[in-house]
Amino acid sequence: MTFTIRPVNHEDLPAICEWPQDEAELFYCFPKAHYPLTEDQLLEAIAQRAESSVVAQLGRPVAFANFYRWDQGGVCSIGNVIVAPSARRSGAAGFLVDHLCAVAFSKFAAVQVQVSCFSLNTAGLLLYPKLGFLPFAIEERQSRAGERIALVHLRRNPPSAGQ
Repeated sequence: MTFTIRPVNHEDLPAICEWPQDEAELFYCFPKAHYPLTEDQLLEAIAQRAESSVVAQLGRPVAFANFYRWDQGGVCSIGNVIVAPSARRSGAAGFLVDHLCAVAFSKFAAVQVQVSCFSLNTAGLLLYPKLGFLPFAIEERQSRAGERIALVHLRRNPPSAGQ
């Protein structure tokens, strides 16, 4: 099945809010949010971010992400990456992240795209290197339960640049 990409719209919000299956999944994609994800929390994030986009399959949204940092000629950082449970392992996340990287390098003339992934998010840690991201730093964070966890920072350079 083919994917399309478009800006998020208000009709997408109820579906996106259902995708985090538990508090841990929500924490991975949106650490400031409280479970369950609500449209108000999502709208607040969208208002503070750029290029909030969805991947659609057969017209229905199946993945969502955006930039939480988008410096012209600098670094763009991708956040809020989440995929509908029914579309996980389908390529939707990679399609979306690749699209946002292309936007970062063309529209914002970024010198680098970064993404951060919590150490407990195995799917993310396995995905990002396949998309050309390399880890460059690890930061200590706390889970909602107060446990020590690692936030792995990864980066991807423009296609013509080396890592």
